[in-house]
Amino acid sequence: MSIPTDKPTALVTGASRGIGRAIAEDLGRDHHIIVAGTSPERVEAAAQSLPSATPLVVDLRDIPAIPAALEQLQLQRLDVLVHNAGVAWLRPVADAQPNEWQEMFTVNLFAVAELTRLTLPLLREARGQVIAVNSGSGYVSRINSAMYSGTKFALRAFTDALREEERGQVRVTSIHPGRVDTDMQVQLQQQMGAETYDGSVYVSPESIARTVRLAVDMDPASTVEELSIRPVAQKR
Repeated sequence: MSIPTDKPTALVTGASRGIGRAIAEDLGRDHHIIVAGTSPERVEAAAQSLPSATPLVVDLRDIPAIPAALEQLQLQRLDVLVHNAGVAWLRPVADAQPNEWQEMFTVNLFAVAELTRLTLPLLREARGQVIAVNSGSGYVSRINSAMYSGTKFALRAFTDALREEERGQVRVTSIHPGRVDTDMQVQLQQQMGAETYDGSVYVSPESIARTVRLAVDMDPASTVEELSIRPVAQKR
């Protein structure tokens, strides 16, 4: 497949819906977007909706499949890598099974590390940027969130280390949203026993996309290292 090299290229994981879709649409105004996701139908639909985009179907639970998926793109340029894909569910430590720990860490951390490793040469060449959509849970762990917070604490450690290792070559930004109005939030609220769901009290995916845009549009001598975005009404 042919990817244009005359405009900046951004690879966005989890780009077929929710926060990732909003990021792809915002960056898609002046970037070629590689729309990465697991559902062929959703990925193709998202790519078709953008001015310039390439679909990439990849299951981040399958780490060995990531190099082959990237290889088929024959990437010549990469300016922005947005790690947005993630999984989340609530489980008390007493009930959490080893396979659940493994899946959450694989998607939320191990795949991030592998995708970063594979694309760093192109990102360095472009003096590009890695943006990780983390979470407020990357700072605070609450009841039933040991697994999810564990992955997000680890993701923060990863981005902090990467930032220093690549300082002067690749900019690294960590975005920490609070609760966002997405399908994942609906599921989490159901798990917490909420009888109704009102998405208007949560941060919109478009707001997160605008924070990503802010980081991307900084002048080359500046970097946004970390941003926290929370609903106005959300309590800690």
